[in-house]
Amino acid sequence: MDFLEKIKDIITKFTTREITLAIAESCTGGYISNMFTNISGASKVFERGIICYSNASKVALLNIDPESINQHGAVSETVAKQLANNIRVLSNVDIGIGITGIAGPTGGTPEKPVGIAYIGISTIDEIFVEKHHFDVDRVTFKVKILEKILLLLQNFMK
Repeated sequence: MDFLEKIKDIITKFTTREITLAIAESCTGGYISNMFTNISGASKVFERGIICYSNASKVALLNIDPESINQHGAVSETVAKQLANNIRVLSNVDIGIGITGIAGPTGGTPEKPVGIAYIGISTIDEIFVEKHHFDVDRVTFKVKILEKILLLLQNFMK
């Protein structure tokens, strides 16, 4: 099943269950939101997507704690949790997704190499983050993150 078919399936199931979602995207630059809005009927479940590429936008748009960014960096589990939770709360949806990472080819460090990504998921009951490392080009990096998010959302429906 290709990406659009998987997204269509998620949208259909979320529509039936009246589950809504919103996405805060940093390193993916709107790619995940774009893929969801490629499907007719997405508006029944997809409330909003916010691109918060800069640290200032994370703070201004999503109330990310500046001290968290200073202490842990924008690319961290802490910030991914806040992105996911704050987009969920601010959007009044059932699921919030927060994504932060380093797409490369520049910007990496030994502690945070190019290709690192944190995907946060927030629901009313829990917040969790998955850490991944994708040794791929920028565009494929976004695709890999989409794959992981689709798996997480499919598992959420089980």
